[in-house]
Amino acid sequence: MLTPEQHAARARKIERLKAGAPARALEVCSGCGGLSLGLSAAGFDLAAHIEIDPEAAESYAINFGAGKRFDDPWSIARDMEHCSAEELVRDLKLGISPIDAFDLLAAGLPCQAFARIGRSKLRAIAGGKDDAFQKDPRAALYRRFLNYVVDVQPLVIVIENVPDILNFGGHNVPEEICETLERIGYRTGYTILNAGYYGVPQVRERLFVIGFADALGIAPEFPEPTHFLDLPKGYEGSRRVALKHVDENSKHFRAIHTPSRKLEKANTVRQALGDLPKIKEHIVDPKVIRRRRLTDMLPYRAPRGGVSAYAKLMRNWEGFATKRGTDGHLVRLTPRDFPIFQKMAHGADYPEARRLAETMFAAMLRKKRMTRVSRTSKAYAELRDAIVPPYDPDKFPNKWWKLDPAKPSRTLTAHMGKDTYSHIHYDSYQCRTVSVREAARLQSFPDGFKFAGAMNSAFRQIGNAVPPLLGLAVANSIKSQLADALAVLVQTAPTSTGKEQNEQKAA
Repeated sequence: MLTPEQHAARARKIERLKAGAPARALEVCSGCGGLSLGLSAAGFDLAAHIEIDPEAAESYAINFGAGKRFDDPWSIARDMEHCSAEELVRDLKLGISPIDAFDLLAAGLPCQAFARIGRSKLRAIAGGKDDAFQKDPRAALYRRFLNYVVDVQPLVIVIENVPDILNFGGHNVPEEICETLERIGYRTGYTILNAGYYGVPQVRERLFVIGFADALGIAPEFPEPTHFLDLPKGYEGSRRVALKHVDENSKHFRAIHTPSRKLEKANTVRQALGDLPKIKEHIVDPKVIRRRRLTDMLPYRAPRGGVSAYAKLMRNWEGFATKRGTDGHLVRLTPRDFPIFQKMAHGADYPEARRLAETMFAAMLRKKRMTRVSRTSKAYAELRDAIVPPYDPDKFPNKWWKLDPAKPSRTLTAHMGKDTYSHIHYDSYQCRTVSVREAARLQSFPDGFKFAGAMNSAFRQIGNAVPPLLGLAVANSIKSQLADALAVLVQTAPTSTGKEQNEQKAA
């Protein structure tokens, strides 16, 4: 049930947007700004954001701060649990109350507690308890977000997370969110969107919740796919597990889009990376890589067949256009594994890499005439350690993966900040994992987008982000629906006398 003040605040926002003002966005848990990049490109005003990670907040300020100092209140890192909407508006000196400050409220809430990929780590931290992921305090942040909804009274709500939030210990969190939002005056819906369906060269499933204030008179819709992609089997299985606790009769769940085969095919890894610089210094002169900084620029190259349409988009994104080259050409130095990377087939994973390493080790034993050396000897152990990675193939079947240039990439994760072996470059000549800029390209960050911090932080920020092209598809869909709703409201606006009567009743 809305109070008269809340009704009036929503009405004021509608009148403001009807007059042609841009919708003002507040994004909570913004990360470095993947979703914000999409919102901005669609015409939303990035009025404020909240991000706890200092380096991600610095990246946000570099790219969206319009010259603001890093210690400016707009730029600094904030913890959503300890920063209210009222405090935020006061610190930013917006000159209005929180209830009038923002038209759209978005959140990319931390997914570590919800994602199955992170549950084993949480279980280990909690001493082996199976329900540790449910007790992770980050899992309750969506309730804190709902407090922001009450305080801000946005006309539009957007929430993004991993699909596993649909099956959080047998509990469908998005359904609960939608039911709560419905009780406070929103029409909501949720579904799974795959980034590959919207031009991102990556198979990445994400859950989106969209809500519109009742006063707009519309129910949310989700963007139609623009690209065709056949989901790999592993993603289909993960989707089934996530959907296990979705009631087929739910009025909030929207059927997942199935892209038409007539659409343009999904962008591939080669289309995404083919024009970026070849990096081979790690083989011939590692000192060059060690001295290179994240901000150092390298020139583009002219790939055979020309620069792809996707690469041109990444070079020419409005506000982030580049001309001769880009930065972010740092890679991990892993000399032991370079020969393995070189021999791996496209699409191969760790078990295949381990078999190749064992073969190379056996060949080296023969070459050094060490076939009869004791396996317990120091010489045998040192040679093996120099060639064979130590991970058990049964425990780490997906630890490594060599990109297939003819297909979209597999999902990038925040764990790339610690381990980039999940994305080994397809070019065997370069025999390495992907660079920061290549990871950014696979996530659809434009080449002019800058990342603060060192290499590990940049990888983490990229893996955590909403792919900007996916964010743009959602933002454009919201903008179109909002425009249609406002147009109807303009046509059905009451006379001045009737309007005054309505305001008197609301008061």
